[in-house]
Amino acid sequence: MQDTPKANRLHIAVFGRRNAGKSSLINAITGQSLALVSPVAGTTTDPVYKAMELLPLGPVMLIDTAGLDDEGEIGRLRTEKSIKVMDYADLALLVFDPLSGDASMEELWFEDLKAKNIPAIGVINKIDMLENGHGIDAEARLKESFDIPFVAVSAKEKSNIDGLLEAIIQYAPADFERSTIVGDIIGEKALVLLVAPQDIQAPKGRLILPQVQVMRDLLDHNAQIMTVKDSELKNALESLSRKPDLVITDSQVFKKVNEIIPEDIPLTSFSILMSRYKGDLGMLVEGARAINRLEPGDKVLISEACTHHALKNDIAREKIPAWLSARAGGPLEIKVVSGGDFPDDLSSYKLIVHCGSCMINSRQFMSRLYKAKAAGVPITNFGTAIAHLNGILERVTEMLL
Repeated sequence: MQDTPKANRLHIAVFGRRNAGKSSLINAITGQSLALVSPVAGTTTDPVYKAMELLPLGPVMLIDTAGLDDEGEIGRLRTEKSIKVMDYADLALLVFDPLSGDASMEELWFEDLKAKNIPAIGVINKIDMLENGHGIDAEARLKESFDIPFVAVSAKEKSNIDGLLEAIIQYAPADFERSTIVGDIIGEKALVLLVAPQDIQAPKGRLILPQVQVMRDLLDHNAQIMTVKDSELKNALESLSRKPDLVITDSQVFKKVNEIIPEDIPLTSFSILMSRYKGDLGMLVEGARAINRLEPGDKVLISEACTHHALKNDIAREKIPAWLSARAGGPLEIKVVSGGDFPDDLSSYKLIVHCGSCMINSRQFMSRLYKAKAAGVPITNFGTAIAHLNGILERVTEMLL
């Protein structure tokens, strides 16, 4: 389970004030001294991630955050990072210190969680420091203001951590991601041909994550798989005793593969499948059509969810900008961001082109789609954009919508 990609884990984020016991709670849940614990407020700075298995949920990602009440200029930056965690949290643990006697700040944070449709569990910590019965009184008071389940624990003494784990299992969203990447569109014993170019962009000695995840999903659905390079595609087709039920290719060779694969054989790409798995493919298809409205000088954002050293002919920094500029009839103003960077203000962009999102979870990808929609900016992804530029958008998406 430790090999499960970060993006495919249920993300459980812990929020609260400084010194509410968030780090101690993470340590109690994991059974490890993962997070630094100190009586000094503000010990946790950047979010801390811990992958673990929580049965029967399976692989999860626990996220410890800085106190949302941090002060000063540095504190403001820490708080901003903590708030951004809400963009990809599937479940929130809102930690209360019953000794504080005030929950006005927590009410504000809870409103943010509700606005993002993030389910939450209230965790009343430090019950070891309360007199008998006061923990029950604190829970009763909080329930008047917060319409969420509550669990009273002592992270320090590891009291009732099992009760908290039971609540996490009970209230964790069951639909935090699609159950399958491609299994719902193939029949039993389907023959699927995968096209995986091995050029300078391909990692040495291994396949890229979307290819591996699609292969695993196909195996889980009893498909018969054949994987070839684009240079061997014609020979592979001739060697088969029957037509493939589906061809899945790297989007960068869409043009070449489309010319080889007969029209009666369904075709799509790894990037399109991953974006359908994580987000809203219909929105991305509509965004791809906005490419036709680009004009020279327009500002375009290209967003990659991962960080890597760019090589010659990099898809985000060279190929897509060149293709879009050629379609627009002149140079565009291109901005490329990667990793967790995604602008808060999108209003100046005419188009956003996102990667296939294999390195972020569904909630974070959907958060970016919603931000684009709220700003009135069309958003598409690498695969749908390349398909549109090659005039095959309908062909490669019709079976998926």
